[in-house]
Amino acid sequence: MAVAFTFPGQGSQAVGMGKDLADQFPEARRVFEEVDAALGEKLSKLIWEGPEETLTLTANAQPALMAVSLAAMRALEARGFSLKDKVAYVAGHSLGEYSALGAAGFVSVGDAARLLRTRGNAMQAAVPAGEGAMAAIIGLEQADVEAACAEAAKGSVCQVANDNGGGQLVISGAKAAVELAAKLCTEKGAKRALMLQVSAPFHSALMAPAADIMREALAGVAKSAPVVPIVSNVTVTPTSDPDEIARRLVEQVVARVRWRETVEWFGANGVSTLYEVGAGKVLSGLARRINREIATGAVGTAAEVEAALATLA
Repeated sequence: MAVAFTFPGQGSQAVGMGKDLADQFPEARRVFEEVDAALGEKLSKLIWEGPEETLTLTANAQPALMAVSLAAMRALEARGFSLKDKVAYVAGHSLGEYSALGAAGFVSVGDAARLLRTRGNAMQAAVPAGEGAMAAIIGLEQADVEAACAEAAKGSVCQVANDNGGGQLVISGAKAAVELAAKLCTEKGAKRALMLQVSAPFHSALMAPAADIMREALAGVAKSAPVVPIVSNVTVTPTSDPDEIARRLVEQVVARVRWRETVEWFGANGVSTLYEVGAGKVLSGLARRINREIATGAVGTAAEVEAALATLA
């Protein structure tokens, strides 16, 4: 049975993440140094010391989470682990696709950091503050959520942004439309409809200006075929074609993150174990709610690196 590596998205960040990797593995520390050099600032100091509210800013959180994921990968590789030999597929949740692709050699660490800084800034700037919103809808069928979005939109933008599985959907769009859709979802029987504290309406059509910026940014970096196929957020199909990957990364800015379908695809295609590489265990929790037959593991600390190596050897 096959193993897949998954890479977390925004929301998994925490002050201090990756510090023990950097302390115990020189190869991991070099990742943080490469990211600092690429961005021309000490992002590593922010990651390890905070403040949390600055780390949480989209333009910081995105390259920071990638840095921790790739530091964990370098720590594995320093002990003889080979992604190409041991892993069948990679996937990442939203920004985590860049981490997955960095791990698989599609882009360099420095280019991944610069792309994510550009992506974070572009997503933040696409919609004026206060004009967009997102909400989590718990315990309502997807068709009912989509119907509520359509009813609330009325010529505006309101759509499903994340299908995270386990009965959790996230909607995104214009603030008034999202608030109305959340109210409609409650009326349709949702267990909870919670407005999220986010800085922009991610993964919605309102992000189109950011998609245009990412198209140009991706065109300007050197790209190689990843050593392991990536299962795309947009298509839920594996690909190793650099041009297709770049197209999907552009589409991903405005498209739904199809995470439930991704985990289901893994289960249907011979994957028995998912490792979450990087900060936190959000994706592991989602995977258990989607398919309990798939085992999960985490590689985000020095101890977890050692444990994973013992299992993956």
